[in-house]
Amino acid sequence: MRLGLVVNPIAGMGGKAALKGSDDPELVAAARERGALPIAPERAIEALRPLAAVRDGDGLDVLAYPGDMGEREAREAGLEPDVLGSIGAVTSAADTRAAVSAMADRGVELLLFAGGDGTAVDVLEAIGDRVPVLGVPAGVKMHSAVFAVNPKSAGELAVLFAQGGVRELREAEVMDVDEAILRDGAVSARLHGYLNVPVERRLVQSAKARSIAAESAAQDGIAHYLVDHVFGERTWLVGPGTTTRAVLDVLGLEKTLLGVDVVRRGTCLVADADERALLEIATAEGVGILVSPVGGQGFVFGRGNQQLSAAVIERVGREGIVVAATEAKIAALGGRPLRIDTGDAATDAGLAGYRRVVVGYNREIVYRIAS
Repeated sequence: MRLGLVVNPIAGMGGKAALKGSDDPELVAAARERGALPIAPERAIEALRPLAAVRDGDGLDVLAYPGDMGEREAREAGLEPDVLGSIGAVTSAADTRAAVSAMADRGVELLLFAGGDGTAVDVLEAIGDRVPVLGVPAGVKMHSAVFAVNPKSAGELAVLFAQGGVRELREAEVMDVDEAILRDGAVSARLHGYLNVPVERRLVQSAKARSIAAESAAQDGIAHYLVDHVFGERTWLVGPGTTTRAVLDVLGLEKTLLGVDVVRRGTCLVADADERALLEIATAEGVGILVSPVGGQGFVFGRGNQQLSAAVIERVGREGIVVAATEAKIAALGGRPLRIDTGDAATDAGLAGYRRVVVGYNREIVYRIAS
């Protein structure tokens, strides 16, 4: 099989810095100023390792764009790619579109790309449905249904596809949030179109599902229960989502859109905190994390809340984490597990297993979390 590889090396840099994305060059510059480091290259390498293990006996040819857009990652994973195209010192969306177009013109049978929703839109606009694709999740939001559940799953599915174990394709939604509108305080996610993705339900995420109005009563019950019986004297790192927003509504506080807020005894200590601020706060005793999984996808950590990094989670500890979700949101998973994708394998493994989920006032269920 001929596999195309394209990496957006700046994807996801804004996550830990609480910048909500990295499509805008100004956001990337701000992320660098806050000490953010690229994450997409390492996640691409993790995805490629399963392919490197089988390349010799399976006639796998890898095409990659130069440098950090694929060549370096392929070589570090143990692959010897054919390199095409050229790039400058700073890459852009135009480079991504040129790269995937070149791959399609060379007849790749599967395009593996590392990035986020913005990268997926670039792929869609460049090649449409010409080539099956699979995304390695490396962005901040990743609302689209074209991504594997984690980098390792992307590699496993690419191997299955190369070996003929998976050949069925499905149309998967490509969605993205307008980052400029988001900075003005509103979420405007829209459907850009569809890409063809290999079908393997356990390895590929669903599109993000929006909360429906009927869930508001359930969210209100969860919020009152947490305020009445759980929050107490602790300092809480409150992740994004409509369920967590309901908690701050009960406290009379404003929830940062798609951000992590720090609250204690009815007071907001820090609004829209980045990883650096959260690490400082998490060194104290009596700190908890409240999170709600992403609707339709089930991600507890690793999608849109990268500020709650593996380092922050380790400082707080497993017992300090509270997961809350409406029963409708859990039912929508159809038996699939909740997910963790922090980028740190040890942290993910430590959080995996069965844990309690608050689903209503004085109501909890036990549900499985998978890494």
